[in-house]
Amino acid sequence: MLGFVSLFMDVSSELIHGLLPVFMVSSLGATALAVGVVEGIAEATALIVKVFSGVLSDYIGKRKFLAVIGYGLGAISKPLFPLALTVHWVFAARFMDRIGKGIRGAPRDALVADLAPPEIRGAAYGLRQSLDTVGGFLGPLLGVVLMLYWAGDFRTVFWYAVIPGVIAVLLLVFGVKEPGAGAALRKPAAAIQWKTLVEMGGAYWFVVAVGGVFTLARFSEAFLILRAQQQGLPDSYAPLVLVVMNVVYALSAYPLGRLADRMSHLALLGAGLVTLIVADLILAHAQGLATVGLGVALWGLHLGMTQGLLATMVANAAPVQLRGTAFGFFNLASGVAMLAASVLAGLLWDRLGPAVTFDAGAGFALAALLMLALRSGRSPAV
Repeated sequence: MLGFVSLFMDVSSELIHGLLPVFMVSSLGATALAVGVVEGIAEATALIVKVFSGVLSDYIGKRKFLAVIGYGLGAISKPLFPLALTVHWVFAARFMDRIGKGIRGAPRDALVADLAPPEIRGAAYGLRQSLDTVGGFLGPLLGVVLMLYWAGDFRTVFWYAVIPGVIAVLLLVFGVKEPGAGAALRKPAAAIQWKTLVEMGGAYWFVVAVGGVFTLARFSEAFLILRAQQQGLPDSYAPLVLVVMNVVYALSAYPLGRLADRMSHLALLGAGLVTLIVADLILAHAQGLATVGLGVALWGLHLGMTQGLLATMVANAAPVQLRGTAFGFFNLASGVAMLAASVLAGLLWDRLGPAVTFDAGAGFALAALLMLALRSGRSPAV
């Protein structure tokens, strides 16, 4: 049920996000740097807020209450997009939407760990991620259909995003119950202290460090859309970029999540980084939409290989009573990195061109890969 909640909210969000970069550039006159700043701050906000919601979920011993607030805020933000008249309006709407995502993310991820036995935890995260990503390609696909039906009227299409957002909140309120057994095992934790951070252990902080460098290589997917548009993709078909990416992501997340239960996490994460490097290099030097499509598909595959895996690694490395906090601090590091990555990507795009932007992403992915190689030499397990 949590997966279906994520599915409907992703339909709502991605219907808008698949069109938003083009809307900002073509209708509101934004530069690539402005797109990078808006997307970077928005996504970083979502990740950074997770540290507070994660700590709070451990402190009060409840997950669902915070998740409802987060999904509700995301639904409320949707009408702001069709009303936006300037980039500043878009920024405000994205900021509100991503605060909601930040509030719900860590408690929801910790709730999955409360529900799933350790031996199938990778599969559990993969399943929720797969359903989430089904929404991630249905939303942009619906955006294409609606853009063609409404003759490219961005604002009318944006209004349709309100409906699945409301459905997601209703499913969470009436269809998800906090596990009694898991709640019984969790006692309200003390407020976050330096001693608590030490209790996380070296394995956890290694995952945080790798995740942060990894995120530097994964700037906003808005730049994938802009790259396709630069290669000749019409505005109405811009969401197809996210459709391609999320179809591959959805199809790969669950089987690769199951694979994570059976093989070395470091090896699978390394394979995901290699896939990202290849995707970045293809996108950097793409000539035509077919080449861009291949790069986007590989980008989706690397997400399927790594996103559920990183969540599994955090859950396995963190003490059970501090899982919410652990996910929160992991996302804090990723949020700072996402902000830096998206702003840098926009700056490089405007000053030096798209090729340098994607080459830089490949460089950061290579740095993360080297960190894994050094870790494997000392200790194969995380």
